[in-house]
Amino acid sequence: MAASTYSGAAVRLRTAAAEDADAVLACVVAAYSAYLERMDRRPAPMLDDYERLIADGVVRVAEVDGVLAGAIVLWPRDKHLYIDNIAVRPDVQGNGVGAALLALADDECRTIGHSELRLYTNEVMTENVRFYERRGWEETHRAVENGYRRIYFRKSID
Repeated sequence: MAASTYSGAAVRLRTAAAEDADAVLACVVAAYSAYLERMDRRPAPMLDDYERLIADGVVRVAEVDGVLAGAIVLWPRDKHLYIDNIAVRPDVQGNGVGAALLALADDECRTIGHSELRLYTNEVMTENVRFYERRGWEETHRAVENGYRRIYFRKSID
């Protein structure tokens, strides 16, 4: 995968390798720790098995200056590309890493021949809701699933 420049930062995107598992988990924990006080349980992405997800080939990472700065977990479904998780280290948030990861998802969606992306976030993660809405995502519904209050989004790809 190629490097992209967003907000002045050179972001290198690539498929995660087995040796990235600890760094991916550390990134996810750092990104989601801000929400621990708002929730009655750990956010679901903090509980995932990143060694398995990486082995399954569904994790992509973003590097800034050679250091893992973000990760996205995504896989195709019947009629859309599903984003299971996107995480950016707090110290690099606001520098385009999340936008680069979402652009990667757009590209992968087109590559597999789908025209829609889907994801969800927890309703207490209001920053994420605004982030997705600013980027053209539309809320489809809300539901409680596995004890988590989730907001579901979709985005059409032209």
